[in-house]
Order: sequence, then structure tokens, then C-alpha cells
Amino acid sequence: MEAILNLIEKRGEARTKDIADTLDIKPPSVTEMVQKLSEERLVNYKRYSATSLTAKGKRIASRVKEKREIIVKLLKTIQIPKEVAKRDACLIGHQLNPTTVEQLRKFVNFVENASVSQRWIRHFKEYSETGECPPECRVKQR
Repeated sequence: MEAILNLIEKRGEARTKDIADTLDIKPPSVTEMVQKLSEERLVNYKRYSATSLTAKGKRIASRVKEKREIIVKLLKTIQIPKEVAKRDACLIGHQLNPTTVEQLRKFVNFVENASVSQRWIRHFKEYSETGECPPECRVKQR
């Protein structure tokens, strides 16, 4: 459903072939999938026409997309390469409790907006690259 949402946002419609290309699966698999989603009233599907999301389908797809984007941002913050972060976000996003997702959303928002976090992000990046904590971020020993 997220792929359908993305195609509609990008191209104005979601055709079976485009969905298949996006998901790297065969068109008959897409047809089977959208027929099941149609039975659940999550998409509007007619053979040889573009597929659209119902209101309920759009709400669900938007939540899935937001969850994935939050996880991608978090993973990129801890220096995971973008393509790996995108793949991993798809894998772990389905397993997370909504409470966990909400806290991740708050954390990512905090990191993006708090000036103090920018310093530790730079320090973590250096640590990730060198294996050494920069001197200015070490805990001082008494």
C-alpha cells in the first residue's frame, strides 16, 4: 500500500506494472495482492485501470510510510548508509510496537531540532569512522 501511495503522490496514479516495477515483483503478483486489498476495502481496483487507495487504505499507508521514514532517519543518524537504512527500515518497521515508534519519532525530532545534539552527532560520526572518541566528548576522570 505504501508503494501505491508513493506512486500516486509521484505520478498521480498507480498502475499494476508500475507497482510491480517499484516492488521488483511480477505483475500477476501485484494483481493478486491488490485484489486482496480490494476485498479488504483498502484499495479501489478494476482490471486494466489504475489502483487507488480508499480513505482507510490511505491512512494505513501514510502511517506505514511515516514509520519507515522515522526509522530511516534514526538509522542514518547513527551512520547507517542510506540504502541500508531504507532496507532495514522496511524489515524492522513491521515488528515495532506503536509506543516504540512514537518514542523513535520524538527522539528523531529532538535530534533534528536540538542544537546540543548536533555536537554529539559529530562526535559519534568521528567515533564511527575512527573508533576513537574525540577528546572533547570524553568523560573527565577525577
